[in-house]
Amino acid sequence: MLKLAKLLYHKGFYITFVNTDYNHKRLLKSRGPNSLDGLPDIRFETIPDGLPPSGADSTQDIPSLCESTSKNCLAPFSSLLSRLNNAAPDIPPVTCIVSDGVMSFTVKAAEQFGLPEILFWTTAACGLLGYSQYRLLLERGYVPLKDMSYVTNGYLETKLDWIPGMRRDIRLRDLPSFIRTTSSDDYMLNFKITEVERIPKAQALILNTFDDLEHDSLNALSTVYYPVLVYSIGPSQLMLNQIQDERLKSIGSNLWKEESGCIEWLNNKEPNSVVYVNFGSITVMTANQLTEFAWGFANSKKPFLWITRPNIVVGDEAMLSSGIHYRNKRKRHVS
Repeated sequence: MLKLAKLLYHKGFYITFVNTDYNHKRLLKSRGPNSLDGLPDIRFETIPDGLPPSGADSTQDIPSLCESTSKNCLAPFSSLLSRLNNAAPDIPPVTCIVSDGVMSFTVKAAEQFGLPEILFWTTAACGLLGYSQYRLLLERGYVPLKDMSYVTNGYLETKLDWIPGMRRDIRLRDLPSFIRTTSSDDYMLNFKITEVERIPKAQALILNTFDDLEHDSLNALSTVYYPVLVYSIGPSQLMLNQIQDERLKSIGSNLWKEESGCIEWLNNKEPNSVVYVNFGSITVMTANQLTEFAWGFANSKKPFLWITRPNIVVGDEAMLSSGIHYRNKRKRHVS
């Protein structure tokens, strides 16, 4: 979202970037107290996410966060819009809302204020197309699973040759994994259904992808959500790299303090020789899963750069065994 905001700013738009209080504080901690002071035409505002206070470096539980934002964020967001529309004369009023696709409570606010709404789904087009099939999968009896043995007994190999825009050999296991539940009341399954079914209320849908990569999926989404306009605007990072504005580079979205030592390590490697591993800012796993991944990278015998974080392991610190460190002390860099 912040990358998109920078791109729109570069095109001449006045930007108000709205984050949760929690994530705003994390950005300030990782990048410094003045990192979000903004620019003349970019300002930062916050709203509460409705969750109890948590540690500054903790990863919020995603189902709890999704439930809380969908129930609690509309009122403070609407209040913020009212305040922005009555700001100083030199600050323009809000004329359009661009929101994360899973923050669709903003659709109701857009209707309330008579504003156009654009939903930005950061998943791939094929991923969104998969979410769009969730209700049909329920209605046709593919989900929920009868029991969790269906995850490993071959059931997920079931082919789905009826999904427009996807290959005829697509399997149940290839769709986003929230369908791997034994309950039709599973919160995340129903949350995704609710979010995609609000897309038709928006004026446009934008995705961080490009037509040459996902032509069939983009065409299918245009058909599924017609008359909503579907735009592929990615890859956003490639476009940002072409903008020569040092002021924008100072505004970052990393929730953890960056380690610059990996750049020096990378500069000593041959081009296209390093495996890059990054599980993102919210994924968590067990200690055994972490170890299994680590040995897989080690056994590849390829140099690898692994971006990790302290709370990637549920309830524990992210630790690699001494054997992995010893075997790969020259070939690996863990940040």
